Amino acid sequence: MDMMTMTRMMGSMPASSMGLDNAAMQECIEACNACAMAATMCADADGGEGMARCASMCMNMADMATTMMRMMLRPTGHDSAVMTAMLQACVAMCEACAAECEQHAEMHEHCRVCAMACRNMMEACQGMMAKLPDGGLRGSGDGYQATGRTLSSTPRAESTPATGW
Repeated sequence: MDMMTMTRMMGSMPASSMGLDNAAMQECIEACNACAMAATMCADADGGEGMARCASMCMNMADMATTMMRMMLRPTGHDSAVMTAMLQACVAMCEACAAECEQHAEMHEHCRVCAMACRNMMEACQGMMAKLPDGGLRGSGDGYQATGRTLSSTPRAESTPATGW
């Protein structure tokens, strides 16, 4: 779907009546789409160059970007806590993938482009979090608070299996 068609469809959806910012959503959707494409292509190129870690990071990034984009395309199913958690996870994955690709950026143009796409998506996700009706995450000690639900940022000792996972 081209961006003009998507813009028309977004305008016809009830996102604005739900307090979601259509412009921020569209910017985030476009950044996620661009990042998914760049990361997919980078992963493919990395595979032939013996850069398994970079390829794996890029595949994970592409999956997360695509999932985030698809969630944004369904605003009627919006849940602030879930959306905030996903945006936060995407920011973390964007940072990790960009850092990995930047290690190879001088030698591989595809890594430079992928890192840039990750940084752009990270900024768009942060911008979207700021535009959420509840203002995104609010710090609360060792976890995060989002619309009344605690989203723990660290695993709990009692839920950690003996294997260390």
